[in-house]
Amino acid sequence: MGIKKTLKNLLGFKSNLSSLTVVGVGPGDSSLLTIAAVQAIKKAKLIVFPISSDDRKSSSAEIVKKYIKFKKKMPIIFPMARQEFEPDQIWSSAVDIIVKSIRNNESVALLCLGDPSLYASSSNILRIINNNYPEIITSTIPGISSISAAAALSNFDLVKKGETLIIKECPSSKSELTALIIQTKVNKTVLAVMKVGKRWSLVKEILEKEKIISKALIALNVGMPDQIIHYASKYNVETMPYFSLILIRPN
Repeated sequence: MGIKKTLKNLLGFKSNLSSLTVVGVGPGDSSLLTIAAVQAIKKAKLIVFPISSDDRKSSSAEIVKKYIKFKKKMPIIFPMARQEFEPDQIWSSAVDIIVKSIRNNESVALLCLGDPSLYASSSNILRIINNNYPEIITSTIPGISSISAAAALSNFDLVKKGETLIIKECPSSKSELTALIIQTKVNKTVLAVMKVGKRWSLVKEILEKEKIISKALIALNVGMPDQIIHYASKYNVETMPYFSLILIRPN
């Protein structure tokens, strides 16, 4: 071991020989990838990406497929679709894979759909690594979120002067959603409701009751081939896909 490396380890500095980069790849359209994301993917020796089950493709990997064609790849099943496993068990298993690769001097890029700072499962992996393996360098490349992309595609101002933006996972109760909407009416607030999915019927009922369904903008599978963006009053299907959100400005 060299003197410089020994001093770094003794003083608590992180090694520059191993790293994990969480890469936000945007909502679905490969043209929305940032230059920083592409560069990080190209530099990485191992590409790790989430899948919902053993026989399904990864949305995040599909976005960057032309950049990872000849890369070493490692799919990891994330817990949102695997109820039979404890989430902590899955995060720990993912960390074990990543740490083992880094210790073999393989830099790792962990792909994250959208932006890693918004409801990203990658935050659980980063937390464990930063707490338990402080010698490993970690960094994050931000990505375009589905909220920003949907707003841009529909000329919707997420926040105007004097307004507040609330980003919220879709509530499971009518009372909670109603309270949120009333709050947006009273204050100058824009509400972004994410992961609507199976709760669409509940949401639709409240939007109709509060007489704002013609003002609420829905965005489904943003950036993907089956993307839908229009006002909620025009959406007559009873369910929504997992990648779904609603933007509401009641006033």
